[in-house]
Amino acid sequence: MKKVEAIIKPFKLDEVKERLAEIGVHGMTVTEVKGFGRTGGKKEVYRGSAYVVDFVPKVKVEIIVPNESVQQVVTVITEAARTGKIGDGKIFITPVDEVIRIRTGETGEDAI
Repeated sequence: MKKVEAIIKPFKLDEVKERLAEIGVHGMTVTEVKGFGRTGGKKEVYRGSAYVVDFVPKVKVEIIVPNESVQQVVTVITEAARTGKIGDGKIFITPVDEVIRIRTGETGEDAI
C-alpha cells in the first residue's frame, strides 16, 4: 500500500475529488494548509502598498491506495489539478506498512 499526498490549489479540490471517485477512490483526508515553493510566496497590493504573502493557501489531499492503483491515482490527480501555472502543487508517494480500521479491526487493504 502507498500513501499519496497531493498539495493542490483549493479551487481544484472538487474536480480532483470527482475524478478520483470515477476511478473508485472514495476515501480521502483533506486538510487546508499554507506553504510556498520556489516562488517564495506572492506579491499582493493592499491600499496602494505592495507586500509579500509568504504562505499561499493550498489543500492537502491524502489517500491510501493499493500498490497497483498508485499510477492511476497520480495520473488522475495530475490531470485534474493542473492549471499550467506556477503553484499547481506537488504529489508525494510514501509506503504504508499497515492500515487498521478501528471499528471492525480489519487490516491491510481490507481496511482501506
